[in-house]
Amino acid sequence: MNISLIQWDHWRSFIAVAEHQSLSGAARALRLTQPTVGRHIDLLEEAVGATLFLRSPQGMALSALGQQLLPEARTMAASAAALARTVSAPADAMRGTVRLTASEVVGTEVLPAVLTPLLDAHPGLVVELVLSNRNDDLLGREADLAVRMVRPVQSGLTARKIADVPVGLFAHEDYLQRHGTPTTLAALDTHVLIGPDRDTAALAALGSAGLEQGMIRFRTDRESAQINAIRAGMGIGAMQAGIAARMPALRPVLQDRVSVSMDCWLALHSDMRNQARVRLVFDHLVAHLPPAFRHAAVS
Repeated sequence: MNISLIQWDHWRSFIAVAEHQSLSGAARALRLTQPTVGRHIDLLEEAVGATLFLRSPQGMALSALGQQLLPEARTMAASAAALARTVSAPADAMRGTVRLTASEVVGTEVLPAVLTPLLDAHPGLVVELVLSNRNDDLLGREADLAVRMVRPVQSGLTARKIADVPVGLFAHEDYLQRHGTPTTLAALDTHVLIGPDRDTAALAALGSAGLEQGMIRFRTDRESAQINAIRAGMGIGAMQAGIAARMPALRPVLQDRVSVSMDCWLALHSDMRNQARVRLVFDHLVAHLPPAFRHAAVS
């Protein structure tokens, strides 16, 4: 084994091949040629002195040693990315790169409008958005800030509750014209209810409002798919009120009977509190996310 021969580019190729399970897919992701990626893997295996991938006509699968090395390689990649963000500008500068993580729905439906005035006001600021619900994004330095609907409890993180997010049932006006508007929970039995499939937390939240899993006729754990199904007029489903307010054709259903509230937390790694650009984004989100969760427009 000759670790001194291993370069960072070799590990980048290793991670990419592991994720795409082919040299061609990794080459496209890294914007390198396939022979270059293949050479990186060959050199890495030579330096390690062991096989890291099992080759087959179906692709490349990690060997037992490769599986052991992948988490460490990803940690190294996250640290390298965090280092690049840190040196992207001086600590007291309102410019540079800030990496933000949020759920798919918040990242696609809420944050674009919230972040627009921030980027307008600070031309030197770069925001990288990662759609994920994993709290270890911050601990692994894969992100600087996180918007979460549950309180992060890991040590090393600074968290602040910034909003109560109302959630209710909504349906497209076309659906309600076709099927009528239910006035009781029992009446939902004759409607198409849209909701989660195996997400135990989401199912428990609906259950607390009197909606059982057996009532759900279109099931998916992807919130964006639920929203699009509601938007398409498929049926009735739960949605954040602020998101529904931005869709004029949606109407509330059983507003006085079904109402759930979620906490919204903003968290950052404690080491990042003194980074001016991170604090800039943090303070902007504290000010602008609460109204975005409640209303159609961001003030």
